[in-house]
Amino acid sequence: QSKGKKPLFVQLVLDNIWSLYEAVMKRDKEKIEKIITSLGLKIGARESRHTDPKVHLNAICSQWLPISNAVLSMVCNKLPSPLDITAERVEKLMCVGARTFDSLPPETQELKSAFMKCSSEGTAPVIVFVSKMFAVDTKALPHNKPR
Repeated sequence: QSKGKKPLFVQLVLDNIWSLYEAVMKRDKEKIEKIITSLGLKIGARESRHTDPKVHLNAICSQWLPISNAVLSMVCNKLPSPLDITAERVEKLMCVGARTFDSLPPETQELKSAFMKCSSEGTAPVIVFVSKMFAVDTKALPHNKPR
């Protein structure tokens, strides 16, 4: 970087995303067509004729770099298997705040072994782990009311 060279990530990933973004925002049709054909994408006529460049950008990016597939594959490839969890880690996950595992009810303590087995059998208990909750104003929630 001291010699003015770009890092490899910038050269291979970010420059391509920035050039796509710039071409769509400036409405450079020739460059957009070149990008679409080189990536082998099929953009619908409706999206390509749309006046909002964000719609066009979303149509290209959703086919080129679908976020759901990228996140799922990253989680599958990078996160450790739940079967590799240690007993101490299970106890920490099951306890909230300053509570200790020994202070939990016996029924909850019995779930520790099921938590560590990650069994999918029909007789295995269902364990749900909520990692984070956000307070959301009711006005921000969708309302399915008939019009």
